[in-house]
Amino acid sequence: MNTPKPSPTSLTRLVHAGKRPAFDGGRTVNPPIVRASTVLFDSVAQQREMRERRGDERLFTYGARGNPTSFALEDLVSELEGAYRTRLFPTGLAAIGMTLLAYLKPGDHLLMSDSVYEPARKLADSFLRPYNIRCTFFAANGSDVEEKIETGTRLIYAECPGSLVYEMCDLPRLAELARARGLLVVADNTWGSGCQYRPLALGADVSIMAATKYLSGHSDVMMGTVATTKEAWPALAERSDAFGMTVSPDDAYLVLRGARSLAARLAMHESHGLQVAHWLQSRHEVATVFSPALPDHPGHALWQRDCKGSNGLVSFELQPGFSQDAAECLIDSLQLFGIGASWGGYESLVTLADMRRARSVTDWSARGQVIRLHVGLEDPVDLLADLAQGFAALPA
Repeated sequence: MNTPKPSPTSLTRLVHAGKRPAFDGGRTVNPPIVRASTVLFDSVAQQREMRERRGDERLFTYGARGNPTSFALEDLVSELEGAYRTRLFPTGLAAIGMTLLAYLKPGDHLLMSDSVYEPARKLADSFLRPYNIRCTFFAANGSDVEEKIETGTRLIYAECPGSLVYEMCDLPRLAELARARGLLVVADNTWGSGCQYRPLALGADVSIMAATKYLSGHSDVMMGTVATTKEAWPALAERSDAFGMTVSPDDAYLVLRGARSLAARLAMHESHGLQVAHWLQSRHEVATVFSPALPDHPGHALWQRDCKGSNGLVSFELQPGFSQDAAECLIDSLQLFGIGASWGGYESLVTLADMRRARSVTDWSARGQVIRLHVGLEDPVDLLADLAQGFAALPA
């Protein structure tokens, strides 16, 4: 006698129905968003096998170790950077912090560029120091690196072009010095976005980007990426897994979507940025305009050799006679430039840069106020008109 199978109740059907929707036809253009914490397996043996392999292979085994959506973004970043593998992090600063934790241990010595993103400087000073990891800052152009290498130096960390005023360093030379001594070279490549600058091709072992900026391009997501060579990968992967570092699949999708237009957006940002930079050079109120794409920038020759283009970042120094209050008056008068600390979105931004706090090797005490612009996708004619009325607000 055949016993009929029990019919599931509505509660059970709600839990189990619709989990594997089948469809016939083509495939989507964009990778789908896969939201998952738990991952199911067909057998205990398969689950055990996947767990044994996931240390060396990228497998979908648990949400904290990534998912198909984030894997797609990792592949895109690896392609941009020319990397072996890439790992994603909740913010750019998290990516920096995990990189330092992956490659440094108590007693090690870190060499860090004087031009790094200011929170990275604070991370070295406030977090690493109590763990007996010492940090020495070297000149933004890398001119004094060799003399500052010590017996315990493990890692050289550079940001090129530098934050705020875009100093260039000779990254291939730093890599050559490092290789001769068995050191690692880490580069912050947020400015270059994997399109304009490729540190791994220039000899770096690790390249970090804040995908919050140009890669995303729409000022609505936070994320960091770390791309490495094959030799540098295991330490980063092990430490990242130990800390459970991952990103939201929805955020990964937003960055993937934004990245598709990266090259087109950068071309517009570069064009608009250079128009603004040249206009600023004509203003008598301006002492210096900072952009490595300008021929009179100290790092222009290195920029020509190592970079494929520029972007929308332009900073300028007011003549020393203008006070901080005057600089703030100029900024507050602008209508099209939003006052904000980030950059890389489609919109124009402005912020006052405190160079005295942001540099310790270079003395800025006698220099003028520095204002950083991110030149967006608006019509440059309108942006220049806005800047003109901002300058008109300066005290005579």
